[in-house]
Parts: sequence; C-alpha cells; structure tokens
Amino acid sequence: MQDVVDKYGVLIVFANVLALSLGLPVPAMPTLILVGAGLAMQPETMWLPLLGVLAVSVLASLIGDSVWFYAGRRYGNRTMQSLCRLSLSRDTCMKRTERFYGRFGIRVLSVAKFIPGLSMVSVPLAGAMQARLPSFLRYDGLGAALWAMVGLGLGVVFSRQVETVLDTLSQLGTGAGGVIAVALAAYVGWRWWRRRTLLASLESARIEPAELEGLLQAGRSPVLFDIRAPGFRDLDPYVIPGAVFADEAELGGILATYPRDGKVVIYCACPDEVSAAWMAARLREAGFADVLPLRGGIDAWRSAGYGVERIGG
Repeated sequence: MQDVVDKYGVLIVFANVLALSLGLPVPAMPTLILVGAGLAMQPETMWLPLLGVLAVSVLASLIGDSVWFYAGRRYGNRTMQSLCRLSLSRDTCMKRTERFYGRFGIRVLSVAKFIPGLSMVSVPLAGAMQARLPSFLRYDGLGAALWAMVGLGLGVVFSRQVETVLDTLSQLGTGAGGVIAVALAAYVGWRWWRRRTLLASLESARIEPAELEGLLQAGRSPVLFDIRAPGFRDLDPYVIPGAVFADEAELGGILATYPRDGKVVIYCACPDEVSAAWMAARLREAGFADVLPLRGGIDAWRSAGYGVERIGG
C-alpha cells in the first residue's frame, strides 16, 4: 500500500473525488482513508503530503460541483430531476434537499457531503436558485475541505487497523475482492429491486392531465394539492388553477380540513411523481376514498397546453 500511496496517491484521490462530484457511483471516502493511512506510515514527513492531498481533493470536488452548479443555473429543475433518477432513494432525494436548502440556504453546502442524497442535488439547486458564485465556492469549498479532512483524519488515526485489514485481505487473495464486489452488487441490486417494487405498486393509480382538465371544465373540480417545496415554488412561481399548497409532513391538518369522500389530486416536482404517490398512499390509508397523483406533475400539465396561475397574482 505504501508504494501505491507514494506513487499514485494524489492522482487516485483527484480522479476518485472528481468522478464522485460528477455523479458517478464511486465512493471516495474509502480512498481518502486508505491514503491517509498510507501517509501515516511515515509520521515524521506526513503533514506536507497530507495538506497536498487535502488541497487536491478540494480542487477536484470544486471542479465537479461547478459543472452541476452551472447546469442547475441553466436548466433548473430538469437537472435535479435527472440526478434524482440516478439515486437509489429518489423518493426522498429531492424533497429532503428542498427542505434543507429552504431552511439553511447556500450554507447547507458546508455539510451536504456528509448527508447521503443531499450532496447530489444541493449543488445544482444552489445554481437553480441563482446563488452567487463567490458564495457557492466559499461554502462548497468549506464542505469539501471538512469532508476530506474527516476521511484523511480517519486514515491517520486508524492507520494500524487499516493496515491489518489490508494484510488480511491480501492473504485471502483475489477472492476477497470478489466477495466485496458481490456484496456491493447485492446491496445495490436489493435497493434497486425494492425501488422498482415500490414504483410498480404506486404506478397503478394516476390521473392524466387531460382527465383533470375535463373535471375542471365540467365544474367538478377535485381538491388539488401542490406539494412542491417552497424553494421550487420560488423557481417556478405558478400553480394549476385552484391548487392549494400542502405538506405531507403535516398530514393532520389535511385530515382535519378536507372530507374523505371527495376526490383529491396531488402533484409534485419529483421524478415519476414519487412524492405525490407516497402522499396519495398515506391519504388512502387515512380513509380518503379517491386520491390520485397527476401524471407528470405541473410540467406535463403545462406541456399539454393547459393554463397555470402565478402565485400571488
């Protein structure tokens, strides 16, 4: 390990962190721990190389994140939806990021890399919210530095244990790598299967934009919930006529306000209407007889040529 760290450690860290920042499914924290442990084998000379690896890690992170920052600034919600489709937890990917960003603003970037799913969407969200570039670089750089320091620090502190694990794996030979690869593939496959099963169960019930328009024109308007987070309403300050804002985290207020025998339609700004489908399922469990997500959300509604209203207009 020592030879590899000495020769290629900086290059490996740069490539690994850059790939992760660009959205590739390649964990970088284990690499930082291994490199930190390798440098700790020479304690009398490790501090300058550690600072160099830290700087390279921050640089790689800023390069990759800047790509998504400008993608979010140019393409807005479409960029975040595309990223969430790559997530194994797409039902919480966008909603959790919206909540964190709505509460803390651009400062959320300083801790985003420590929270699974948040780092994936918070960077393009900052771009979509038109955050200033100096603020983005300051908080994203701080977050990247803290994250890399934790990884390298763990490697330094537990260098002996890391060396023991590597020695054990080397004694097991190539079979150890195969076992790790199979375990990782099994975990990803299980998460993917669970996600597909969930989506299949939620997919059976949807209302099409044309059907909703027909109800509105016929004077049989359903209760229409817009469950987009405030941040996305700022980006897209329009609603389907008659829609009211609702938060699935405050289900009690909905149960106390609306009759359970009426028709309810829900839309969101999430891939495959997952958040809307989740809320629909919860309302059905609470006794609502007829509740459906709007297929494609407000984007599909607008693409079909139907009108929207400006919030507060």
